[in-house]
Amino acid sequence: MSSLNRRGLLAAVVVAAPLVVAGVPAASATAKPAISGGLTQPVFSYADAIREHVRVQSPVDSDGDGKKDLVRVDIIRPKESDSGLKVPVIMHESPYYDNPGVGYELDHKTYDANGNVTKFPLAYDNYFVPRGYAFLAVDMIGTRLSEGCPSSYGASDVLGGKAVVDWLNGRARAYDDQGKPVKASWTTGRTGMIGHSYEGALGAAVAGTGVRGLETIVNISGYTSGYENSRINGTLSWFAGQASWQAERVAADPGRCAAVSAKLLQDSDDATGNYNAYWDERNYRTGTISKARNVRASVFSVMGMHDRNVVGSQFSEWWAALPRDVRRKAWVTQYGHVDPFWARREVWMDTLHQWFDHELMGVANDIMRQPRVDVQLGPDRWITQADWPAPTRTATLRPQRDGSLGTKPSTGTGSYLDLAKSEVAMATDPATANPNRLAFLTPPLQKATRLSGTPSVSLRLKLDKPTANLGVLLVDYGTDTRITHERTATAAEGLTFIGGEDCIGQASADDDGCYRRAADNTATSDFQVVTRGILDAQNHKSLSRSTPLTPGKSYQITWKMLPQDYEFKAGHRLGLVLTGANDDFNLDESGNGSGTDVEPGTGANVTIDLAGTSISLPLVTGTPNM
Repeated sequence: MSSLNRRGLLAAVVVAAPLVVAGVPAASATAKPAISGGLTQPVFSYADAIREHVRVQSPVDSDGDGKKDLVRVDIIRPKESDSGLKVPVIMHESPYYDNPGVGYELDHKTYDANGNVTKFPLAYDNYFVPRGYAFLAVDMIGTRLSEGCPSSYGASDVLGGKAVVDWLNGRARAYDDQGKPVKASWTTGRTGMIGHSYEGALGAAVAGTGVRGLETIVNISGYTSGYENSRINGTLSWFAGQASWQAERVAADPGRCAAVSAKLLQDSDDATGNYNAYWDERNYRTGTISKARNVRASVFSVMGMHDRNVVGSQFSEWWAALPRDVRRKAWVTQYGHVDPFWARREVWMDTLHQWFDHELMGVANDIMRQPRVDVQLGPDRWITQADWPAPTRTATLRPQRDGSLGTKPSTGTGSYLDLAKSEVAMATDPATANPNRLAFLTPPLQKATRLSGTPSVSLRLKLDKPTANLGVLLVDYGTDTRITHERTATAAEGLTFIGGEDCIGQASADDDGCYRRAADNTATSDFQVVTRGILDAQNHKSLSRSTPLTPGKSYQITWKMLPQDYEFKAGHRLGLVLTGANDDFNLDESGNGSGTDVEPGTGANVTIDLAGTSISLPLVTGTPNM
């Protein structure tokens, strides 16, 4: 039996079986949290917990109606917090409580006759309230029951969440349904934000305001640069109109927010793909609203390195920019856009429990003495290390005239046409000539070789047009069983549902805390695209300004690819594929490839000078032994 089940933290059930709930006390017999083995214990009654709601006044008027927007906050907390017990807060701010729903099962809130939530989405409330925490489910500004209009990660989205943290610490006002002021007299003010995707981004953004009282954030696949969620180096990586579509998708009243949505579309500038003031507001690393250097909260970050929605640089660039004294932990995985609650549930809940206890309760456990980073290298294969990336040495590989990839410069040229093609099409049969790519392979590796960090590529090239989409793929060639990110009715992002449920924490008549099980989705394949890079050539000098190239003139263009942590096994071959527009990033509104072809390719002929072309790889083993 796992340590999680031994502690009575999670009860496993099968579908259609009677619900089994672990550790439910008849009533709380203590006025303070109980600590055993460095962990809080479930001594408070979930069924008897106080459920209430308030509206926190934000500092913004996002819909322009002349009134500051009120943010709806739904609360569940131990009943003892009405009798002198002060509790910390786990806060989940989301734009998704209405549309489309929260988590993989698209949970929604349900309410009683007094407007209080009887079912909170996800299981954080079921698990942590019995251990002495309050749980807050916050409707982001403009969504569900909050006032205002969403701004697609803009200032109002961020400052609405910050206002809730301020209220918990006595610096902002809140009101009940009758308009009477409400104080958060039941809390210590120590707050942790948690969320996946947009929700994780909100935690990173609020932390970057430097707000006091936000002690920790758990950022799961959350972006830290709005630009990189919609663009990659000048190319559209989602679809035209994403900024307004995102806001309209989650808005409680899209019609009332039509003018706001139209301005988002205009300001985001799909026409050029350039970085501008709109994107700077949505830059949580060095932007105008939120900056990584201002983060005071500790950080637990999770990133799937095959995420096409929130790409790996959203984690790596922000992680590197955080102040050195910020306490931190990370999981780096081979999944896509995944919350580890669905991928590695028992270990995740156990780790999260230790983290919140240490950061919010002040419990003296060993979470900070454990290795800082968990890295997934393959199906069911995890390692730990002191930080991310791992210590590496840079190996520079160069394409050769014979189609090999070696360490010495070569001579000669090659060319291809910039047309939108899928990664699978461009990586398949690398020895076969293809007008839309150039492919180069190392000899078989004599030893396993691990990549950890951010590769870069440098191309010496000529175009016959003013610009082209420059695409680069790093490929692992060798038959193996790998995590597959294929989408089916029961699988996506590297996971597949396997039947049965896990019931987390305690339950009530309306909220059982039970969720489906998933596991690694694997398939045997001859190759896998490990990472990629793409650049609109006319943005090679600046993302804020387009500089068309002179046809026929030679240019040296160098840029970063997306980060990765991946092991190439002995006998496999590393492949470098040079190509054009990446059709896998032409996504539709469900995140599937080839959706709208916003980057169909320029049709330019790209001529590559092999002597000036290379890829630099941060390898744990240094130069690969070939």
